[in-house]
Amino acid sequence: MKEDEDYLWPGAHRVADDVTDSAGMVQFYPTRGAVPPNLWDRLLDAATAEVGILVYVGMFLTEKPDLLDRLHKKATTGARIRILLGDRESSAVKQRSVDEGIGRETISAKIDQANAFFGSLKGVPNIEVRNHSTVLYNSVYRFDNDMIVNPHVYGKTAPMAPAMHLRKTAMYGLFNTYADSFEAVWESARESRS
Repeated sequence: MKEDEDYLWPGAHRVADDVTDSAGMVQFYPTRGAVPPNLWDRLLDAATAEVGILVYVGMFLTEKPDLLDRLHKKATTGARIRILLGDRESSAVKQRSVDEGIGRETISAKIDQANAFFGSLKGVPNIEVRNHSTVLYNSVYRFDNDMIVNPHVYGKTAPMAPAMHLRKTAMYGLFNTYADSFEAVWESARESRS
């Protein structure tokens, strides 16, 4: 049975997580699946001002049974929660589905599931869900001044592509580059109909 290193040796990665280079790189992972599950939880728990999610689907998030409750609680304490899901009808979504070799409508169907999952948050103050039709070069998961960026690779599904844990630094760095990209997509997106 394979166990997460942080489960076996709690705190072993804590020192590495606190070290960033001048560009804001905390840790590089060979695949998104290699990001320790507890890192996602730790970053979400620590966020007090902003949580931003930019994906086409983010299906692995819908597998967290308490995620909606946690996002709702964050919003009620004043955190701004912004979720960007793909537009199921966009040509970019259809093409990504073909490029990943999973069928033209597969990602669209998964977006339907994600819209239904996050739909229960509609109307909650401080939470907005929008759909975008951009070509998604990266999935972005922001937690205040930390983020995980999942650059996409042609022919591979998102869990098989690399991931970077970034942290905002005093200098303009990688964090800012991806935060700016998130904002550009946010401005072009429309409110979710779900």
